[in-house]
Amino acid sequence: MDLIDINDFAKVDLRVGVVKHAEKVPGSKKLIRLIVDLGVEERQILAGLAEFYDPNQLIGKYVIVVANLKPKKMMGLESQGMILAAGCGPEEKPVILTTLEPVKPGTKIC
Repeated sequence: MDLIDINDFAKVDLRVGVVKHAEKVPGSKKLIRLIVDLGVEERQILAGLAEFYDPNQLIGKYVIVVANLKPKKMMGLESQGMILAAGCGPEEKPVILTTLEPVKPGTKIC
């Protein structure tokens, strides 16, 4: 494992978001298109969760978002962040990281 210092970690902008909309991406077996409320804006985020989650069960969930990740195009759509999950191995179901209690969308993780 490579160690980083606190200055490296400080570059990552983690925020709480609330999933407002979720749907499978047509033509993809893996991707779900999420619209996530980050308080001051809503973002489209594509996540490889379709094999493990029904999109409807994600609506209203509080999620942890990497908010300052460079946008990436997938399946003709732009992903504007990343949802954090635990268990990213080939045999593991990813478990979406969330909050214990409701938190104002856009709240910074520190």
